[in-house]
Amino acid sequence: MTIYVLVLLFVTLVWGATFPVLKLATAQLSGLEVSTLRFFIAAALMLPFAVRAPKQAWRDGGVLGVIVLASYVAQAYGLEHISSNRSAFLTSLNVLMVPLLGFVLGARLGGLVWVAAALACTGIGLMSWEGGAHLWADSATIFGALAYAVDVIILSKWAGRHKAKHLAATQVIWMAGLGGVWMLLASIGTDSLATLPDRISGPVFAGLAYLGAIATAGMLFLQAIAQRHVSADKAALVYAMEPVFAAVFAWLWLNEMLTLQASVGAALVVLAVVMSEYPSLERA
Repeated sequence: MTIYVLVLLFVTLVWGATFPVLKLATAQLSGLEVSTLRFFIAAALMLPFAVRAPKQAWRDGGVLGVIVLASYVAQAYGLEHISSNRSAFLTSLNVLMVPLLGFVLGARLGGLVWVAAALACTGIGLMSWEGGAHLWADSATIFGALAYAVDVIILSKWAGRHKAKHLAATQVIWMAGLGGVWMLLASIGTDSLATLPDRISGPVFAGLAYLGAIATAGMLFLQAIAQRHVSADKAALVYAMEPVFAAVFAWLWLNEMLTLQASVGAALVVLAVVMSEYPSLERA
């Protein structure tokens, strides 16, 4: 196991902790507001690096920023309506989506990947049958997973041609700017901006600071470094640990528990994402 894989594992641990934090924040703020405010905080920290970034970093950062913004907003919207545990396991499907997207682009897939896809669907079915399903929230979360799978693939191809600090900084600046415009447009005809300061309590602000400074600015920087040396397939396998970490933090902070049926479904999802990467590990 290389140091870069360990870095990605640490990134995954930090991201796992974001699910209960996001769940608490979305009790007071919309998913779009949470996402935009965390990006504002991250952008303020990364601005010195963005100023010195070359034009190509701004172009590539813009593409990645659009994709990740869509992923984060979709995930945060989902958390307005479903538990952080459920969100984490649905989000983990991005790992399975990486090889499936490769198939769409012309790569061959082994039988294990198709078995993994069937297991993942079975696992989601068990979790949904258990209760807590929400059509739009579940769909948004799965869309967020798809967007993030696209980001993982593109980042592995582009990370090597940029300094990590430049790519991470420009990406965050784009996310903050586009998120701000989106939030302004969404507020038209509502009092959401006027009531925003009153809805940011002390705990919510602390959560936003964690999401912006550590989970966004810090982890995007570390991810950009590590994925210069780790393939998309291997990186996706490391990210399969995210729902496990999320479940632990949700239990510790929110007292969220998975029933036996939901636990079986969640285990099938994790097994599916690991199986989907097994053929690529054999080739490594």
